[in-house]
Amino acid sequence: MTRLTLEQASEQLAELGHPTRLSLYRILVKAGNRGMPVADIQQQLDVPGSTLSHHISRLLKVGLVVQVREGRVLRCHAQYERLNLLIQFLMEECCADERC
Repeated sequence: MTRLTLEQASEQLAELGHPTRLSLYRILVKAGNRGMPVADIQQQLDVPGSTLSHHISRLLKVGLVVQVREGRVLRCHAQYERLNLLIQFLMEECCADERC
């Protein structure tokens, strides 16, 4: 994927528009490439497991997060390529109408 469509960017921004999902995503971005186990995310956000699962699935659906099973541990990772595409989408016409 080299470019987001308006619909894709809109879906991603809509999912990040929820305070819990935005907090979750910020935790994962901060965790870096190693990601973070779901149990650790749950502890940081202090939400029930079913609630966390719902929010993770919404971010999975729009491609901002992936999950990897490591034995009994389920680890989440931010998808930095998708994040960069979203930022690029938002910035691609920055100041285009400004007269210099």
